[in-house]
Amino acid sequence: MASALARTLPGAERLRLLDHLGTSVLLATASGEVLYLNAAAEDLLGTSSQRAIGQPIAQLLGPGAETLPALLSRAATAGASFSRRELLLELSPGEPTVVDCRVTPVLDPGVELPRLLIELQDETPRQRIRRDAALRAQRDVSRQIIRQLAHEIKNPLGGLRGAAQLLERALPDVALTEYTQVIINEADRLKSLVDDLLGPGRLPERQPVNVHELLQHVYRLVAAEASPGVQVLRDYDPSLPPLDLDRTQMIQAILNLAKNALEALGDHGTLVLRTRARSNVTLGGVRHRLLASIELEDDGPGVDEALQETIFYPLVTGRDLGTGLGLPLAQELVNRHGGLIEFESRPGRTVFRIGLPIQETAADES
Repeated sequence: MASALARTLPGAERLRLLDHLGTSVLLATASGEVLYLNAAAEDLLGTSSQRAIGQPIAQLLGPGAETLPALLSRAATAGASFSRRELLLELSPGEPTVVDCRVTPVLDPGVELPRLLIELQDETPRQRIRRDAALRAQRDVSRQIIRQLAHEIKNPLGGLRGAAQLLERALPDVALTEYTQVIINEADRLKSLVDDLLGPGRLPERQPVNVHELLQHVYRLVAAEASPGVQVLRDYDPSLPPLDLDRTQMIQAILNLAKNALEALGDHGTLVLRTRARSNVTLGGVRHRLLASIELEDDGPGVDEALQETIFYPLVTGRDLGTGLGLPLAQELVNRHGGLIEFESRPGRTVFRIGLPIQETAADES
């Protein structure tokens, strides 16, 4: 729509109409110098048109916009529209925004060089809905896999352990019981592994909990375990109210994520434990007015791209000695509290976010 207006209306009238569009629209020179922002673009970018005019487009949009100058140059040279889908921008620190970008040349009478109309469509809410749906699907499939594994593994293990105990009683040489004990101990270890897959069987025993007290507990454990070259930092939002949580289960979920981050960092790096209050967020298909976000950010190599779509499935791991149980268990524990774990990852920055709904009564008291 903005592109059609740009081609058919006189300059001043065109700009007045663009201010009423819901789509974010910028006008720039072929070299990328910003000439105009409409109201929607001001909201998206968190700046005013007056401050943005004259800035290079890549500088205005920040990290992730490095490829835009080449796209503008291409559109100006060819005299045709070009698009770039799912451009990942960081308009606010630590808050990625996914946009679809379309660049259209605009020829004005009396203007020698073409101007370029840049349309930015914020796809972040749609991306979040798709990601939440995928995470919920992973959770449901994980539960089904876990139930099947438990049934298929625990029954033979019980028989194996019982047979080893009977054999131990019948052995004529006591020294041979060393081998039956190996069988019994290994059967017990596998049963424990299956129990870890199933996770705690009880429902959460909720009570008002200070989230930062939980994080302090995790911080002490992680700081003691981290290598000397790993720095563990804290960045807390003191405005978060107490949440109704099962303290033990939530500590286990956060600790699983923290240990994964430590293993990814190895001997050097930084792990940040962060809390934030977020407003008007859709989580698991439900719109929440307020959400508590517990974030664990590390500057390690990132999650292997081949694993990112299946990372919350049980037994999926990128480490040689990993079990692939920590993340599915953490997701299950958070799900029991009505929350969801999301993540984003690239080399040098991986963030796992635990989203937990804040009850309206708790929010009103804060």
